[in-house]
Amino acid sequence: MGAWQPLPEELPAEVRHFVEQLRLLKDRTGMSLVALGTRTAYSKSSWQRYLNASQPPPRQAVVALCRVAGVAGEETERFGVRWELAVRAWPREPVPPVPPVPVPAGGSVPGPVSVPGGEPAPGAEASVPAGHGVSAARGRDGYEEEPTLPWWDLLDEESSRQPAGPRAPRLLLYAALLAVVLLLAAVAGAVTLG
Repeated sequence: MGAWQPLPEELPAEVRHFVEQLRLLKDRTGMSLVALGTRTAYSKSSWQRYLNASQPPPRQAVVALCRVAGVAGEETERFGVRWELAVRAWPREPVPPVPPVPVPAGGSVPGPVSVPGGEPAPGAEASVPAGHGVSAARGRDGYEEEPTLPWWDLLDEESSRQPAGPRAPRLLLYAALLAVVLLLAAVAGAVTLG
């Protein structure tokens, strides 16, 4: 809840508005960035980048901040809309040019070829070295599409994906089986005592 760094003047209005709203939401939690990082599974340095408009936050980070701040329903949906508008307008860093791949005399390249930037050489299987190209968690523009979530959020996500319909009959079947077993045990107990 200290003073925020001024946002860059060249930011698009959508990004500026979104980051200002995120800052207000973060201040509403009363938490430090370290505490926020612990509660949301996004590090302090990630939150610094998101709240200073250095990098767009993943949608799940915004959802996690809303949850921690006690925001629900329509207000969370409004943050989702602001996020979409901001991500579309977010300034992209210029992509560095891809250096040419040296090809030995004769024109053939033995084995798999890796090209910085993640583009495979024509007709070759690409193996992008660490630190180059596109990772599974980042898109071409550096935006995290699939963030790492804490295990407790994954449980909520899993249960929300499973349809409630098939679970209810299975539970009913287990209850019926348990009732039959208890009934059989009671009858067997009465026979042995009688």
